[in-house]
Amino acid sequence: MIKIEHLSKKFGDLVVLKDVTIEIKAGEVISIIGPSGTGKSTFLRCINLLDQPTGGAIHIDGVNILDPKVDVPKIRQKMNMVFQSFNLYSHLSVMENLTLGPVKLLGLSSREAERKSLDLLKLVGLAEKANSYPDELSGGQKQRVAIARCMAMEPRIILFDEPTSALDPTMVSEVLSVIRRLAKDGMTMAIVTHEMAFARDVSNRVLYMDEGYIYEEGTPEQIFEHPQKDKTKAFINRVRSFNYRIATPDYDLYAMNAEIETFCEKQILPVKTRGNLVLVVEEMLQMYNSLLGTAPLDLIVSYSEKKEVLEVVFEIEGVAVNVFDQNMFPDEFGLSIVKSLTESIDYQREGNKNSLSLLLKKMAS
Repeated sequence: MIKIEHLSKKFGDLVVLKDVTIEIKAGEVISIIGPSGTGKSTFLRCINLLDQPTGGAIHIDGVNILDPKVDVPKIRQKMNMVFQSFNLYSHLSVMENLTLGPVKLLGLSSREAERKSLDLLKLVGLAEKANSYPDELSGGQKQRVAIARCMAMEPRIILFDEPTSALDPTMVSEVLSVIRRLAKDGMTMAIVTHEMAFARDVSNRVLYMDEGYIYEEGTPEQIFEHPQKDKTKAFINRVRSFNYRIATPDYDLYAMNAEIETFCEKQILPVKTRGNLVLVVEEMLQMYNSLLGTAPLDLIVSYSEKKEVLEVVFEIEGVAVNVFDQNMFPDEFGLSIVKSLTESIDYQREGNKNSLSLLLKKMAS
């Protein structure tokens, strides 16, 4: 139903979308996730021509909507959009908000428009609010009215731009329930959302966007359980990390430990966990001592908020060497400390790089 080829968008010198290519079939529900500022909302606005693309092609039912001869208002009737800020007319009642478009643009009689609108209000659970005004509604109710108003135009495609981001947590579920109902009824939808559980539950496919393009796509299971790319993994697991490079054996131990402590404080990790991490790093660096100076050693500390996993990785280029297999600890006491504080130790060789990953045991506060 939607075919997008090499779509790009610039605002002056700022490149927001880069070579986006994707197809959406009739009846598919696509969730678009990713960090803020990566072009997700701009992507939807370009599909609906609220923002004019800089380059590429957008085909809706085989029609290139970027053709100057295309009737854009007619396309928007077929492909409607729900915004995070509701965009209801405050001076019109709920019923009037719903009937305005069908009467003016679809040519329905007032009676027919009101009948269909009442059915839609029943669908979203707000029939009793037909004569109320937007200012009399909660945020969740306003967004449900906005969805009903969108449906009143009988669209074949609905674009949702973060439909729950302006809502209190208690109101989010009522809006998501309505969208789930639409998905069950076979509506074609593209949804920009930060609600990961919802995206996993309702979608046929999930697009992870980063830096202006589709970085990874797949089924909800593929994206949320088995992401293939590093940025996707970090986003899904809400991984935060920092890197510290040790270039010579005369590195500043105290500066490094201070950075580790600061990182742990930001993640609100238990004091004992912070101490164990510093201890493991110091003991491991004793093991790497003979290699320091042959090539820079990269220390990467990562914390997964979702899995509550703390990982420390040591990477160094050069000849293949697993410091654990070759027992390079200065003493057995250091080796026993590292083993007692870690869940697992994994060595990998990629190209000419040695990578040793240690998962720390979880500790109570």
